[in-house]
Amino acid sequence: MRVLLVEDDDAVAGALGAALRRVGLAVDRAADAEEGWRKHGDATLVLLDMGLPDSDGLTLCRRIRETSTVPIIAVTARRADASVVAALQSGVDDYVTKPYSTQVLLARIDAVMRRYGKAPVATAVRVGSLVLDPDEQRASYADAPLDLAPKEFALLLVLAQNAGHVVSRAALMERIWQTTWVGGSRTVDVHVANLRAKLGAADLVETVRGTGYRLRAAR
Repeated sequence: MRVLLVEDDDAVAGALGAALRRVGLAVDRAADAEEGWRKHGDATLVLLDMGLPDSDGLTLCRRIRETSTVPIIAVTARRADASVVAALQSGVDDYVTKPYSTQVLLARIDAVMRRYGKAPVATAVRVGSLVLDPDEQRASYADAPLDLAPKEFALLLVLAQNAGHVVSRAALMERIWQTTWVGGSRTVDVHVANLRAKLGAADLVETVRGTGYRLRAAR
């Protein structure tokens, strides 16, 4: 699956491109609308910023829609209802506002690809020597299989999908335990301690004091 990322901000494009490649996607980048137009024919999916230096993203979307049915997801900081409506009317299939979590964007990509009857995102997640397969619920580190409980696997998967970035305890509780309550609970901390023991690498999952946890991006 080849994703065309039409994004003029180098930092945003770099971070998003790296996150998509970690889940097995091929990523091409266009820094402006004209480059996006030239490259869209080779893409399986287009992630389109609405604010581009040479043209509005809406214009590029309408231009693509004249000749192509390639799935398009707007990924933009524009939150106003009018912006969302204008984008959908121009032909985008979904609309994701910045900032967003990697897992939410991947879920949106999967949903759009299913509507088109196409294969969803590759599920294997690789971060350095760590490999996770959500379909099979299997994980390995340094080529050695990991015997993880379901919640441990889910926790490690969320951290891997956001490698290099801090994930708060509250976000982990909501994502994995479907609750917004954190309070004095040490549920996340206990599961992280178990993960560290099974990984045999105590520093792979870093504690960010007062916030949450971060998986090292490369090891």
